[in-house]
Amino acid sequence: MVCWRFSSNGTDMSYKRIYLGPPALKELDAGNSHVCGLADGTNKLECWQWPDLHLNGTKFVSSVAVGDGFVCGLLELGQIRCLGSYGNVIDHVPRGDYSLVASGSRHACATSSLNGSLECWGDMVGEKPAGEFKALALGETRSCAMRPNGTVTCWGEDGFALPGNIRDAFFVAIEGKGNVFCGVLASDLSLNCWGNEILDSNSNSSVMKNVMPGSCRSECPCGALPNYGTFCDQGLMICEPCKSPPLVIYSPSIPSQPPTSPPSRRTRWNKKMTAFLVVGCVGSLSFLIACGFLFSRYCKVRGYRVHDSGPLDDPLPPPRQGGPSQTSQVEQAIPTLEKRLSQLASLGNGGHLEEFSLQVLLRATSNFSEERKIGSGSFGSVYHGTLDDGREVAIKRAEVSSSSSYAGGTKRQEDQGHAFVNELEFLSRLNHKNLVGLLGYCEDFNELVLVYEYMNNGSLHDHLHKLQSSPLMSWAARIQVALDSARGIEYLHVYAVPPVIHRDVKSSNILLDANWTAKVSDFGLSLLGPPDDASHLSLLAAGTVGYMDPEYYRLQILTTKSDVYSFGVVLLELLSGYRAIHRNEDGVPRNVVDFVVPYIVQDEIHRVLDSNMPPPTPFEIEAVAYVGYLATDCVTLEGKDRPTMSEIVNSLEKALAACLATPTFSRSSTRSSS
Repeated sequence: MVCWRFSSNGTDMSYKRIYLGPPALKELDAGNSHVCGLADGTNKLECWQWPDLHLNGTKFVSSVAVGDGFVCGLLELGQIRCLGSYGNVIDHVPRGDYSLVASGSRHACATSSLNGSLECWGDMVGEKPAGEFKALALGETRSCAMRPNGTVTCWGEDGFALPGNIRDAFFVAIEGKGNVFCGVLASDLSLNCWGNEILDSNSNSSVMKNVMPGSCRSECPCGALPNYGTFCDQGLMICEPCKSPPLVIYSPSIPSQPPTSPPSRRTRWNKKMTAFLVVGCVGSLSFLIACGFLFSRYCKVRGYRVHDSGPLDDPLPPPRQGGPSQTSQVEQAIPTLEKRLSQLASLGNGGHLEEFSLQVLLRATSNFSEERKIGSGSFGSVYHGTLDDGREVAIKRAEVSSSSSYAGGTKRQEDQGHAFVNELEFLSRLNHKNLVGLLGYCEDFNELVLVYEYMNNGSLHDHLHKLQSSPLMSWAARIQVALDSARGIEYLHVYAVPPVIHRDVKSSNILLDANWTAKVSDFGLSLLGPPDDASHLSLLAAGTVGYMDPEYYRLQILTTKSDVYSFGVVLLELLSGYRAIHRNEDGVPRNVVDFVVPYIVQDEIHRVLDSNMPPPTPFEIEAVAYVGYLATDCVTLEGKDRPTMSEIVNSLEKALAACLATPTFSRSSTRSSS
């Protein structure tokens, strides 16, 4: 949710995002100074710019209504509850069963669930009308209400009433604020307004044509308005107010929408109906539990292909009695690798890959000299090489050493071998411009080597944290790198069959080619964890400290949203210039999430932007702040509340467009309701 505060001349706007979510808001209302809404799913009341209001976990079912100093809403059984400091409203709340509550500045009204009659309290001006009503619009000293047939009646100060030209018109929706009221006509979906001298002196009260008569929602308890497809995407609809017969609404030529279910009506419960409800709920719950059990068993067989070093084939046979030699263990590991390589070839994967001889790679890297070493990957060191035909390549080598102890060395060799085949298998079937390309491999008795395209401009980590000068010194360039990387990960999650979870997304695994295109690398993550001189991670979780999803680390629950969390940390690195784990001014280790996110939430991202970067322009700061909100959504604690990689790609495309162009940038939510 975002808000704009207008200046006195009505032109300048001060923008502020005041709700980051999740969850999404399903109800929203604003008074002159306060804003309140209901969180979808929990029904928890949230209010902003109202520090002295004590909510105490209040939950409303619907009808959030905000006035000057009070907020009202409906509880589970239709009772009304009001909170705040304005005693004339909160001290005189009527008792009964109500279906709708609305508020003006100093008064409130509600419609009865039994007969639709009107009940008002507080400092209302005028005499409330009799009859049945389905919608309310309340202002300062004036009020309007819509009858089930769509006609509107108004009352209040100085005999307030509808203008003559729309007095007999039929409306779809009405709203009011202050002394001005507006409604959408059912005949042509035009917006008509009345209530001040300028509007009332005009013979035509129409101020806008073909407007949206409500917000698009996923479900409507009382049915949807006809032809809602004019405004809403597939699967969403605009709800018909309850207690209303069908209206004949202006219908442009659009595809017909599927019929909606008939309105639900409140009925009285008897013992027989209650018994049926209990039995039905118990039976449904049992069915869901059984389905969940079968689904979990199914997922164990056909779930996501996870990048780990666990065997994809038969495990190695148990050691023979008497303690086998190190050489015999290596000899046992080699047939397993050869079997998996032959299976890979038989499936047709890797047919485009070249099998290099060890001699060719030794020449290309000067016998894997230290001068040629450019980094390290998940299962070995990476070298810069030049092949006999002049091609520059990156060569990742895992050594099968005979100097390691039996217990640790053999396990490490086994993990390296499986990681080698994992990466070979994944990259042989993955092809995307934002994934580092695999050219070939070498498998010798004690050498496992993968050969990649060479990325001339190194890693994103080096450009952010090591190099004194870098072309990535513009916000547009950094957002472009983020977008490239997101597209690569989106390909893994959405378009790879089966989907792939990277498990080690970090700035050092995002590489830059000669054209500064970012590509995601390192697909052979093993479960070895950190080097021997560091603390070991649980073998059930893998990744890099500072980037690892807390939910995955604590619960061993691995989904694509674990990659989303890691990518959110990369976004925070891009914005702030801080490492994922860095030291503060006192030398104490600090996580970039814990340090940067609070400033973003407080709309103070300018305080933590990379000091080596030039100050962002007005257009750039909009985009940068937008990326900050996106990063905040990515690193939320619960995976279900994070955006998908497709949503991240869409958001970064908008941010980049704002950096490169000058049109007005609309900062909508970075996360869908899904």
